[in-house]
Amino acid sequence: MPKTIRLTAFLACNQFDIKSIKSFLELKPSHDSSTELFYKFSEDKFQYYFNYGVVVFVGFTEEEMKYGLKTISPFQKTPLATALRDEFTLQFEPGNETAFEFEQLVTGRLDDKVMRIAMFNLAQSLAIDHHLIVLENLLAEVKRFANELEQTGNLSISRKNMMRFLGRALNTQNDIAENIYIFDAPDLVWDDEFLDKLHAGLNKHFDLRIRFSELEYTLRIIDDNLTVFREIYNQRESSRLEWIIIILILFEVFDLIISKLLHWF
Repeated sequence: MPKTIRLTAFLACNQFDIKSIKSFLELKPSHDSSTELFYKFSEDKFQYYFNYGVVVFVGFTEEEMKYGLKTISPFQKTPLATALRDEFTLQFEPGNETAFEFEQLVTGRLDDKVMRIAMFNLAQSLAIDHHLIVLENLLAEVKRFANELEQTGNLSISRKNMMRFLGRALNTQNDIAENIYIFDAPDLVWDDEFLDKLHAGLNKHFDLRIRFSELEYTLRIIDDNLTVFREIYNQRESSRLEWIIIILILFEVFDLIISKLLHWF
């Protein structure tokens, strides 16, 4: 008999304290590592925590999910003002072949491993959405600096604020490198051909590789612009140092001239 299962993912913060969540829940996870926690509460209820701030629920009501997010709020590092949300439907039809439809996966096999693979890919998809939003905001700021440079021939932003912006861009790049691992298949697919094909199909269904390429492309644009901005500030610093040296030399010359004049008189 067909069975419809809804997967709901939330990105609540930039990072979860996985170790503290594991201690807090006081329940042995079905799978755990330094970056993930997978819990099976019953045959139809699952939770999957990822260190990059995503939690995926299966089989929970809206009220239960809100309460779940509230209880783990102390273990969130840099919480988002509003949590991002995404959903996906898994349709279990015994005997049918795996098929991907709009916002839905139809599968003839349903077990904990299938659920993990589906939840894993949904979490990666939501993480990419988050990083695309962050990069779009960074790119908007970069464009503003570029427009100012075009119109005035100068950058009005202070060196300190520019360094802070560079730091934010670098941290974003590091977050993406640490959290988006679409090219690394989960361990459980290595010895199971069905799971391997399922993972590859979900990866393609969510357009993870294409969207990851968008992240890389946007990062390259931002990095190219920041390289130019750094060079401008370095030249500005070099010019300032040159003028300081010239002024110091002039002071030495004037001092020498005045000393000579005083000596003659």
